Amino acid sequence: MDLRQLEYFVAVAEERNFTRAAERVHISQSGVSAQIRRLERELGAELFDRSARTATLTVAGKAALEHARAALAAAAAVGQAVGEVTDLLRGRLTVGMVIGCTLTPLFDALAAFHRAHPGVEISLLEDNSDRLVEGVRGGTIDLALAGTATATPDGLDALTLISERLVAAVPAGHPLAKQRRVTLRDLAAHPIVCMPPGTGLRTVFDRACAAQSLQPAIALQASAADAIADLAARGLGVAVLSDSMAASYRDRLTARTIDDVETPALLALVWKSTHNPSVRELLVHSRQSFTKPDPTQR
Repeated sequence: MDLRQLEYFVAVAEERNFTRAAERVHISQSGVSAQIRRLERELGAELFDRSARTATLTVAGKAALEHARAALAAAAAVGQAVGEVTDLLRGRLTVGMVIGCTLTPLFDALAAFHRAHPGVEISLLEDNSDRLVEGVRGGTIDLALAGTATATPDGLDALTLISERLVAAVPAGHPLAKQRRVTLRDLAAHPIVCMPPGTGLRTVFDRACAAQSLQPAIALQASAADAIADLAARGLGVAVLSDSMAASYRDRLTARTIDDVETPALLALVWKSTHNPSVRELLVHSRQSFTKPDPTQR
């Protein structure tokens, strides 16, 4: 067997589909199938049950999967170790980013990393925060920018970039705009527009409501702050946002800090380990980008 066969095997196992696996490894489906068949002959066992529409691992396939992943990781580590000695990183870096979040310092960090290490292929994917964190835990994502409800998700390392209180944002004529103090119970009397489950901000909000046995009516959900603000500005509900999110819509919405939600919503970079030198290097560039002074605040 060779590493190419193991790469194809892992791709099919993760995609559960030969066509998608072929697209992922950039060869034809017949090529993937032929290499998997060759690997199965060498091992003396079928690795996939092909009777259904999806490619399902057999008992032998399940037993082989983690060892195949370990072999590929070990091979990549050899190249990375040599690259560190020669000051040239190679390989692939998968970065996750929460949907609807556009932070230019992250893009600046990626650009600086790419200039310094052009031999590393960067993949960027969007998802909700829960799935990004699980991707980091599972090893399919190297580093992610995710919303969290805790400073350090279990089993991971994290660098908090933003920590802010939740606010209620409403148009000028709304009853809450006339109040100096706003609580969760005040919000519960109105329909709510907020981010969907799986986002850090929504997790903070849901936990705070549960602690008070409140069940506010979630009228509308959107992943992007712009959409939430637009819906609230049209009177469709009270927007629940973080402080800096709401600040962008001062011309349309009045923001009030939710007094009894003291737990902040966090935006953080999360990673599993820094054994991968590319992760270490991207963290260096990220820290530099996020600590640069904002010229608009002078």
